[in-house]
Amino acid sequence: MFSRMWTTKSTGTYLERIERLKKELEMTDAVVIGAGAGLSTSAGFVYNGERFKQHFSDFEEKYGFHDMYSGGFYPYCTLEEHWAYWSRYIYVNRYMDAPKPVYDKLLGLVKDKDYFVITTNVDHCFQKAGFDKKRLFYTQGDYGLFQCSEPCCNETFENEAIIRSMMEQQQNMRIPSALLPVCPHCGKPLTMNLRSDNRFVEDEGWHKAAERYELFIRRHQNMRVLFLELGVGYNTPGIIKYPFWQMTAKNPKITYACVNDGEAIGPKEIEQQAIYFNGDIGKVLDELDRKTGGSKFAGA
Repeated sequence: MFSRMWTTKSTGTYLERIERLKKELEMTDAVVIGAGAGLSTSAGFVYNGERFKQHFSDFEEKYGFHDMYSGGFYPYCTLEEHWAYWSRYIYVNRYMDAPKPVYDKLLGLVKDKDYFVITTNVDHCFQKAGFDKKRLFYTQGDYGLFQCSEPCCNETFENEAIIRSMMEQQQNMRIPSALLPVCPHCGKPLTMNLRSDNRFVEDEGWHKAAERYELFIRRHQNMRVLFLELGVGYNTPGIIKYPFWQMTAKNPKITYACVNDGEAIGPKEIEQQAIYFNGDIGKVLDELDRKTGGSKFAGA
């Protein structure tokens, strides 16, 4: 559909683009937020460096990996070790609050608008910040859910209670065997509800969220809409980025705004409808905050 010509340029200076985005937020009929890992990174959810050392220095010393992602793929000898690591990983990335109020500021921008969020993130930061859960579609799963490893059913299981127990009772980087999670239906080990292969469980809640998102898009297809893409990379561009481009190209009333540190780019075909910011998402939101006198953001 699109040519091979790309652009990262938007008309105007940085502050002029901020002003344009501010006006689009004020005038649009609806906002569709598409969020990727870059949004949580801006909020301080980084998986290496000091944050990694703060929570996983013992694992680093024993197993030799230097970031949380590597630890998630480490071939632990026992399930007790595996779940000692993963319970801590889930706790710090799902049940702890984000270090910076980026999600709170984003909510402040859209809370009085007709909005919907589609995200590939699995850390639940939107709901923790106060976004309406009926306006959220977590396409790739949730750190807060288990599923059967088989899987024997299209069902997921809340894991907060068991994760907290694993955190409290683990010793020497192992959990008690009695806490190993198993499927209540077939007895097989439970695993994370994260999309990594064809065994990912799309449960009833997932399908309802997908239907709400599709209905939202259909309901606004002839209206003025702002597609606000935040921190979406190219690992799974077919979920958010490419559909946003395609819908923008089909509707001249749509504005596509992309904020991404070093990867804000789009096809030439939508250049006149696009606003690009190659930089930190939190800083762009801070600038919008200043433009609005701080009154739009939650808690201001």
